[in-house]
Amino acid sequence: MRRSAFTLIELLVVIAVIAVLMAILMPTLKRAREQGQRAACLSNLKQLQLSWILYADDNDDKLVSSEAGGTWKNLYGEPWVGVTWASDWAQGGQLPEKDQLDGIRSGALWPYVRAEDLYRCPTGYRGELLTYAMMISINGRSVDGSPQFKRRLQVPRPGQRLVFIDEGLASPDAYSTRYNQAAWWDQPTTRHGDGTNFTYADGHATYHKWQGLETIKRGRDSVRSHPGIWGPATEEGREDVQWVQYGIWGKFGYETAIGTR
Repeated sequence: MRRSAFTLIELLVVIAVIAVLMAILMPTLKRAREQGQRAACLSNLKQLQLSWILYADDNDDKLVSSEAGGTWKNLYGEPWVGVTWASDWAQGGQLPEKDQLDGIRSGALWPYVRAEDLYRCPTGYRGELLTYAMMISINGRSVDGSPQFKRRLQVPRPGQRLVFIDEGLASPDAYSTRYNQAAWWDQPTTRHGDGTNFTYADGHATYHKWQGLETIKRGRDSVRSHPGIWGPATEEGREDVQWVQYGIWGKFGYETAIGTR
């Protein structure tokens, strides 16, 4: 009796079909995975945003300080988290996980969010336990004479004021741009696709996608680093940094097409 079997050509055809199907399905699966991670990150940020509101309710409307512990500890009020970063954080350095946990638990928001996993995005780097940061206007330092919001009632148009960002790493300062020019101080972050997640003072959280190709490239080139002040050259790039500036302060320290000092 002759046994039937696949010929070499038939096997090659099957392999080719599988390869084509994988090429079609992989981008879809990757997008689905990213959307799931983005949704989980937004959920974490909403929990932190709720804790920010509860803290103000429990402290006579006073806002927790966006400046993390360490150098700025107690200069602007209780810091929302303690020290979670290494001295070489801008080169990718990390503290031991135990020290990071101690820093998270020493923060003023820990009594309201007592779950370590809620302080990091699912896409965070291995061993990085804090990926979120707060905006510098939220009871932090003044930048180029920028306003500071020390109480919740002082925050203008809460539905438009940014509070938390998925920055992607733990750093010793709050998140900021420049105030008196269209320039980045901390870098634009591309934590999810071509943008990242934010929360607002009224409690909601959304994903924001950058419009400028130079913004996206800068964010991808400067992951886990701090290369310094950078002013975009394109109109789309300037719109990106001005979107963040307006989200932080609600106005600009320089004349623009959409607002003035």
